[in-house]
Amino acid sequence: MKKILLFVAALLVTSEFAIAKNLKGLLHSRTTLEPITISVGKELAAKPYKLEAGKYYKLVLKSDGSREVPIVGAEFFRNIWVNQVSINDIEVRPLGLDGFEFDDEGEIELTFVTIKPGTYTLGLPSAKSDRERAIFIVE
Repeated sequence: MKKILLFVAALLVTSEFAIAKNLKGLLHSRTTLEPITISVGKELAAKPYKLEAGKYYKLVLKSDGSREVPIVGAEFFRNIWVNQVSINDIEVRPLGLDGFEFDDEGEIELTFVTIKPGTYTLGLPSAKSDRERAIFIVE
């Protein structure tokens, strides 16, 4: 029994090391996406974002302060691994998100790894058209 436990412990340590090494390599090859600009009368994204599952991305959301606006996307956030959210040079490493709210002019930088293929959106909670959402297609 002791040998089995030692074997399992060694396997876990080896697996953790391999995962950490692969994640470290992944986080050095990031794709920067076209930013989302939040402004009265302007669409959030001109076209859908086409992403690849298992890849690392950076997305910047910018508000010009012309309106107070929440941006939601619970399904999107549940199907990505959020590495970091940066707001005014403050870095946050959250366990999960549902959305953001801009009360004034500002910028949010989000870095993440896509996990599950599917079609997801970020947008206004009351979005009535695709102009008020950004669509992410993860393949």
